Amino acid sequence: MTIHRITITGEPVLHTRAEPVTDFDARLRTLVEDMYETQEAAHGVGLAAPQIGLGLRIFTWSMANDDGVPSLGHVINPYVRASKPAAGEPDRDHESEGCLSVPGYSFPLRRGERAEVTGYDWDGNEIAFSATGWFARCMQHEYDHLNGFLYVDRLGDRWKKKARKAVKAEGWGVPGHTWLPGEGPDPFGHDDPDVDEE
Repeated sequence: MTIHRITITGEPVLHTRAEPVTDFDARLRTLVEDMYETQEAAHGVGLAAPQIGLGLRIFTWSMANDDGVPSLGHVINPYVRASKPAAGEPDRDHESEGCLSVPGYSFPLRRGERAEVTGYDWDGNEIAFSATGWFARCMQHEYDHLNGFLYVDRLGDRWKKKARKAVKAEGWGVPGHTWLPGEGPDPFGHDDPDVDEE
């Protein structure tokens, strides 16, 4: 298995709708296994194929949940239908997200508390489940990646301005920025492997 470099905001693949997977073969299984390994090395709770530079409709997760769904999983060609977020401003302490493709930052974003997920596993078998709470947030976050969006694109005006300022300060927002989990300083400053980003 291979640990892949993580693309950072500004890479075109992160801002383009991903293409459906058409071949359910050994190469697909290897790719998903690589994504699991990359996600673990990056201390991520979710990883979408565009985040490793591949414009394919695949995402993985590693997240305990209360929904009876395995804590480690993947979905190919998913469709995620989320409930409407509650009205009002998100809570900075309890509704902030991070992203491996915007490393080192988190901003508050309100999402739906429930998501219905359908798609396929790597053998082409249909899968369907309901996700709630933070697991539902993870499903929505990863699905956004497949549609060419980052969570910072969904922020309210106040936080979107702060996110743009952070991206500009880092010199991101243009092609050519990636990071390799385990190589050099961790962009999240992780000393504790339980500190996770999506």
